[in-house]
Amino acid sequence: MTRIPRDKDNDYSAEAAASRRAFLTEQTGAALTHTARFSVDPDALRGNIENFIGVCQIPLGIAGPVKVNGEHASGEFYVPMTTTEGTLVASYNRGMRVTREAGGITVSVVDDHMQRAPVFIFANAREARQFGLWLTDNLDGVRKAAEATTRVGKLDFIQQFAAARFLYLRFNYATGDAAGQNMCGRATREACLWIAANYPGALERWVLSGNMDTDKKHSQLNTLHSRGKRVIAECVIPDALLRERLHVSAEAFFRQRGISNIGAMMAGSSNNGSHAANGIAAVFIATGQDEANVAESQSAIVHSELTEQGDLYYSITLPSLIVASYGGGTGLPTQRECLEIMGCHGQGKARKLAEIIGATVLCGELSLGAAVIADEWVSSHEQYGRNR
Repeated sequence: MTRIPRDKDNDYSAEAAASRRAFLTEQTGAALTHTARFSVDPDALRGNIENFIGVCQIPLGIAGPVKVNGEHASGEFYVPMTTTEGTLVASYNRGMRVTREAGGITVSVVDDHMQRAPVFIFANAREARQFGLWLTDNLDGVRKAAEATTRVGKLDFIQQFAAARFLYLRFNYATGDAAGQNMCGRATREACLWIAANYPGALERWVLSGNMDTDKKHSQLNTLHSRGKRVIAECVIPDALLRERLHVSAEAFFRQRGISNIGAMMAGSSNNGSHAANGIAAVFIATGQDEANVAESQSAIVHSELTEQGDLYYSITLPSLIVASYGGGTGLPTQRECLEIMGCHGQGKARKLAEIIGATVLCGELSLGAAVIADEWVSSHEQYGRNR
């Protein structure tokens, strides 16, 4: 077996990266000319990547401004979007123009928790039930053990789910401006050790994750109880503005929403909208979010109504938007610059970022939905996208 070159003394250097590129060229014949061109100091990548060889450059565009009437984001913001899909930035930009002219988008973060979900295993269901009662009575001790591992994490509550001889627990934490998965894992492990040492009954064993945290995958549990931030974006768009800018009426938009709801229901989709994943992924990659969290974050509930004046009320609920303004990949040079475009880098900015992303996603839903109804979907891709 030919092993990938490593430098035991300093594996995060330009020389170490160059040795691995040379190795790959020898092994595969690939010329890594563009991969080797980067401005980032390899030493700054510790904790973000292993076996570093260079960078994968993805086009970065800008959309906006989007007008956000939030509690943390208030004003107009330009949104960086990283993608290789033609028409995507143009479509979001179109939606931003319409909602801006309509007075902006009201965005609210209505819940904010990150989870880790261990499972405790007993001889039978009754012993598991007894443990659940003890856990409720001893929550203060569990909380103290968990919170001793973190400066910002707070254990707010624990949900219990019983099945067979197992008790699945879902620890719910407030994590500040970090996404918090690692924080929650460490805190929950310490809490489980405390539980195992203090529970007076017969505990067979425990496992840190029983898979009910549904980390990096969608679940109905997340839709109902949230994972990350539950964000609701809403706006009212005058019928005349819809006709002028998007070439559809409010009534046509509302009518199609009902048809689309049935289609999503029959498909068993976790999203009754059009393409929330597009905008979320584009902003996630630009701003250093964990891109695998798109799996949970893209789940959405889209709703529309006709107002008494014949205008369109439109909203999107993102029940599990996982974002951070601090930690992880957010401190890398280009990702930090993209966060700074929106004023969202550093502590105290995570909910602001969530509100901007919520507003951005709504703009994309409006624009694509209108393109489908007006039969401009294909023609727009032919003009701007890969079909040109």
